[in-house]
Amino acid sequence: MHATGLLRQRRFAPLFWVQALGAFNDNVFKNALIIMIAFKSMSLGALDSTSMVALCGGLFILPFFLFSGVAGQMADHWPKTRLIPWIKFGEIVIMTLATAGLFMEHLILLLVVLFLMGAQSSFFGPIKFGILPELLDKEDLVGGNALVEMATFLAILLGTLTGGILIATDHGATWVSGTVLCIAVLGWLVTFRLQPTVATNPGQRINWDPFSSTWHMLARVGAERGIYLPILGIAWFWFLGASLLALFPTFSKDVLGGTEHLVTFFLAVFSIGIGAGSILCERLSKGRLELGLVPIGSIGMTLFTLDLFFAGAPQADGTFTLIGFLTSVGGIRISLDILLLSVFGGCYIVPLMTMIQQRSAPKHRASIIAASNIVNALFMVVSSVFLIGLRLAGLPLLWTFLILALMNAAIALYIYLLIPEFMYRLLCWLLANIVYRLRLEGDAHIPQEGPVVLASNHVTFVDWMLIGGACPRPARFVMHHSFMKIPVANWIFKGAKVIPIASAKESPTVLKAAMDSISDALENGEVVCIFPEGQITRDGNFNEFRAGIERIVERNPAPVVPIALHGLWGSWFSRERGKALRGNPFRWLRAHVGLRIGEAIPAENVTAERVKEEVHRLYGGDMPLAPKEDEESS
Repeated sequence: MHATGLLRQRRFAPLFWVQALGAFNDNVFKNALIIMIAFKSMSLGALDSTSMVALCGGLFILPFFLFSGVAGQMADHWPKTRLIPWIKFGEIVIMTLATAGLFMEHLILLLVVLFLMGAQSSFFGPIKFGILPELLDKEDLVGGNALVEMATFLAILLGTLTGGILIATDHGATWVSGTVLCIAVLGWLVTFRLQPTVATNPGQRINWDPFSSTWHMLARVGAERGIYLPILGIAWFWFLGASLLALFPTFSKDVLGGTEHLVTFFLAVFSIGIGAGSILCERLSKGRLELGLVPIGSIGMTLFTLDLFFAGAPQADGTFTLIGFLTSVGGIRISLDILLLSVFGGCYIVPLMTMIQQRSAPKHRASIIAASNIVNALFMVVSSVFLIGLRLAGLPLLWTFLILALMNAAIALYIYLLIPEFMYRLLCWLLANIVYRLRLEGDAHIPQEGPVVLASNHVTFVDWMLIGGACPRPARFVMHHSFMKIPVANWIFKGAKVIPIASAKESPTVLKAAMDSISDALENGEVVCIFPEGQITRDGNFNEFRAGIERIVERNPAPVVPIALHGLWGSWFSRERGKALRGNPFRWLRAHVGLRIGEAIPAENVTAERVKEEVHRLYGGDMPLAPKEDEESS
């Protein structure tokens, strides 16, 4: 199902509108307050209006540090759909206070309201992403996250614009008050359409101390590297995004010589780009978690942030109007840079959030997302300090784009070196979608959970990558141990958690270690993929399937799923010419290849001959074959 189809389903649509209305309301009030402070020169003690605007940002973020720990525990302890109506009812109370503050122009009360809005958001945050795996099937989770990210950024954009427009009218306070109250009530009413859920960890004891609960939560996440590093990747996205959004006003005015309309235009382009990138991510990943898009996202963000530095400042006679900017070559270039870096940002963040949701234990999922919110808030605060430091150092603003681009590349490289799985998944995705055109059939035959053995014919050196990219679950491949000695490639094999194996004649020790590793993986409920032929075909025909698969299943009874690869014989990676990697590789670019997955064979019925028969039967279909090279190119 395409992501947009979820908007017509009760399991998702009410949550989508609840969070979109909430994000919209937050930004209507926040921007209206900031404009009131700036244009009415409102001050508090020694703080002038400029300092007050900075204080507003801090007051909204502070509750994420104070309350996220408790919020995550509550979301795990109680059914999330029971908490949401109470949280949204709290929004009505908060907006009632906001109405009083706006009419009285009572600055302290308005600042208290802003703090309470941040608190309400901090309690809703862990629920918003924590509940998605409970409401959606696994194949719909990427689409759900894409829609939530899209709605969040578009709501921020529309809320910011609406707040600014309304507060500037003759009866601004009345219009803003009426809007935030109506939206709060509407959001609360929508909560009664939510599909009920159950508590994921009713035995969770809630630590009401905001400081110790936050500390223990961060410590728990820090101990799980597979969770901590994606959280770090998401936090970096918020650091980069917050930095860019903070730079746009000064960049527009001082560097480009533009009007305030140019700032609004940049905000709109950035928000629309994130939304478009999120939906594009869902389409490119074909509804499943595709970690290979994360490196693509980070590379795109780096390149287009870097180009903002090289683009410099288009020259204009006097002040740049929005139309003048958009009709200049430099203006078009800068606009495309902002659009494309945000599109790649959407492709970057959606898989990371989905990864956290899928790989965190359900009973602690909301707490982990709450910890992610804390780290995100911390990185946004650090981004403000970072920009202030660069400004005090007298660094030209354009150079800030260069520094951000280099920092983005360094952070990405750090994460990918620690988790090679990202680069492995990138290569799998490129092979299946760019190098070849993979046609996949029967992936639903792979059980969604529990141990399973995949058994495939062996045609090329990249069979494992095609299967790995097509498998909806992470799979561990069994390969000859000699591959682990190949420079650079061994790093990719490490990321794929390849199990090295050897024959009994070569190394009984390696063979025993491989069988033990396969057994451990199956005991842990993982997917293990083997090539029972034991070698790549040299003539395009099937070799005998060896009895090792029988010993594997005898030791750990697990279903065996047969897989047939089509159209790869004769390709650049096959041994049609005696050795692989010979001939013209570009002739095979975008060639049709197929991967057909059959029904699982129960463990008690598994024999090497039975598995071979099933793979051969699947291979005998009507999959298109890759074209053969002519004699001249060979």
